[in-house]
Amino acid sequence: MRLDKFLANMGYGSRKDVKTLVKKKRITVNEKIIRKADIHIEPHKDQIKYDDKLIQYKEYIYLMLHKPAGYLSATEDQKQKTVLDLIKKQDKVLEPFPVGRLDKDTEGLLLLTNDGQLAHKLLSPRKHVDKIYIAKIAMNITEREVRQFAEGVQLEDGYLTKPARLRTIEDKMVEITITEGKFHQIKRMFEAVDNSVLYLKRLAMGTLHLDEKLKSGEYRELTTEELDQLRSQ
Repeated sequence: MRLDKFLANMGYGSRKDVKTLVKKKRITVNEKIIRKADIHIEPHKDQIKYDDKLIQYKEYIYLMLHKPAGYLSATEDQKQKTVLDLIKKQDKVLEPFPVGRLDKDTEGLLLLTNDGQLAHKLLSPRKHVDKIYIAKIAMNITEREVRQFAEGVQLEDGYLTKPARLRTIEDKMVEITITEGKFHQIKRMFEAVDNSVLYLKRLAMGTLHLDEKLKSGEYRELTTEELDQLRSQ
């Protein structure tokens, strides 16, 4: 990999900015001051430093976001705010994208990464990855509705959802576990049983659970343990 590409990928500015850093003798490779920004390096072997601080090479980024309402689960939009607007500039460098989507007015756990292979694995219908939500609904559920969710709910377009788990948490507050992610699925499931969702929040996706310490709009990188569990499920 070229040094200027490496430094640009790690958030040290454009290739032009990197060239300036090299000219100012602020970059070293294996303790040697570098004079050309286009030299080739081996990111996993060579020691690249900026002002004598070692730069750790990252190919992938994995972020847990506590998504607030009002943001689109997209990388860009001409008119509306997206979840990428909540991410710091230095963390956007590796171009993370949301894994799946939460509706604009839905809150909770959203994973952002640039690891396409992991994203595909988590979203694949064949993997049946659990997604757990809590919802405030208009009317309390009955045993009949619990059975309907367990058997699969027929939506307005004729689609029969995969079996889902539904349980009451408190008055008009329920927990729902689904294994797919159709458009507005949970809202449409409740509408199909003559109920409606007033508030929706995702708590978990597979082995990944929303960090209770993250306030709405905050995010952090996944721990090694969280990432290993996601990969192995």
